[in-house]
Amino acid sequence: MSKQYLTTHTIDNAHKTDIYSLAATPTVLLSASGSSTLHIHATSQPAIPLAQSLTGAHKIGCHHVAVSSNGKIAASAGFGGEVKIWKAPDADTSDWQPFGELDPAKGPGKGAGEAWAIALSEDGQYLASTTYDGRINVWDLFGDRSERLREYETGSAGSGSFGLCVDLSRDGKYTASGHQSGAVYVFNNDTGRLQYTLPGLVKPIRTLAFSPAGTRIAAAGDAGVIAIYDTKHGEHVGNLTGHTAWITSIDWSDTGEYLLSGAFDGKVKVWAIDRAACVATHSETDKALWAVKWLPKTGRNEMFCTAGANRSLTFYREATGA
Repeated sequence: MSKQYLTTHTIDNAHKTDIYSLAATPTVLLSASGSSTLHIHATSQPAIPLAQSLTGAHKIGCHHVAVSSNGKIAASAGFGGEVKIWKAPDADTSDWQPFGELDPAKGPGKGAGEAWAIALSEDGQYLASTTYDGRINVWDLFGDRSERLREYETGSAGSGSFGLCVDLSRDGKYTASGHQSGAVYVFNNDTGRLQYTLPGLVKPIRTLAFSPAGTRIAAAGDAGVIAIYDTKHGEHVGNLTGHTAWITSIDWSDTGEYLLSGAFDGKVKVWAIDRAACVATHSETDKALWAVKWLPKTGRNEMFCTAGANRSLTFYREATGA
């Protein structure tokens, strides 16, 4: 059984350059690009207007943006290696506010550009980041940001493969990372140890994500396959096949029933996890999609957004249940 999605809104030229990353709360969508400004659109309003621009956020552009599941903390990682933290509006403000910085370059032997992919825990307290030489760091944003809470090695010191993606389970217990070598590692943040290495894909892993309940991990990349793993035992439980290009971005729906994926050829797919089947495919552009994101469900209809090399934000809405 297929699902129908309609293109409901497109914001052309939403950024001056490629849009590399999206993050969503129940009311806004944050987008990051190769330009210095982060944009925040109000998804709770029908026209999805631009609600705020964080100008000069990253001097030479931003490649990753993340937001906590509770919608209160956001983080953005720039091409200069800097990570900036943002705080959601509260009763006294109407705009997102700077909440300090994380400078991974500080400390002995740490170089500029160390932080690449980032992820936040459900409450925004913990941030995980990857490095160019395979290390995975976990930081306490509510504590001493100059000290790493955890520092994991994925090989001998300094010889690990580039960490292209990272995710934190919502409960903050596990950190998962995907690497240029095709390796996927899962670390236990409680013990500070490697939980297991996941088998299955041998090409670069560009995106991975824990399911909302934390029972599954999905990982994908240049193999064009989405591998699904059981979190508890690290068992490879299945593959989702159908993409014919590199998979650049994946995202679980709120319930964990569906997985969204975007690829280098501009195609976006929706997968039903229980049937391991693709239930929708769209191709609004032939240019690369760098980011796909479900919008937290606030009404009867599912919605998601895609972005990439065409510099536009395209919103889709489930056709049923209107």
